[in-house]
Amino acid sequence: MRPASTDRRSKLTYAVATDGPPPRDDPGASVSDRFQRSRIPALPTVLLADASEDYRAMARDALLEGRNVTDMRTVGDSSALLAYLQRAGATVGAVTPVPSLIVIDADLPGTPSGREAVAAIKADPRTKRIPVVVLGGDDDAETVASWYDVGTNTYIVKPVTFLALVRLMKVFTAYWLETAELPPGSEAAA
Repeated sequence: MRPASTDRRSKLTYAVATDGPPPRDDPGASVSDRFQRSRIPALPTVLLADASEDYRAMARDALLEGRNVTDMRTVGDSSALLAYLQRAGATVGAVTPVPSLIVIDADLPGTPSGREAVAAIKADPRTKRIPVVVLGGDDDAETVASWYDVGTNTYIVKPVTFLALVRLMKVFTAYWLETAELPPGSEAAA
């Protein structure tokens, strides 16, 4: 027979672990079961598609430097971008969360081309409402117009310095993730 203090301690530990005493003949939900059912709000996800591993790292650092509370995922080419979007949100608690914002380098390599990838994103009912920001190398009017023609939401000349990238990340994450009123289905596949 256990001493009363040990018996009491085990009952208290069990009561705390299950948020109260369990019903008779039912041990109650385990901590891991409750954890899996919990509704912890997910951070908005920014998906960055850029061929340069250095630029992807710089963008991740700029997002952190700007104190933006977001999750950043990165891919290196257009086929990886579209593959990510096919997997995103496929299961509850997916490892590939549906992005709230997609940022694409205008010179993104791969098949399809960057413009074709944007057109595919905007043609897919599951992703068409996700804002797409394109970072381009120049501000030529025809180039800019061609990106908007395929469904780009914003075209910005790509910053080349870290400080400019920090400022840009602050501005477009604040606008697209905090200020803009987006229609339902912009953050998750419906």
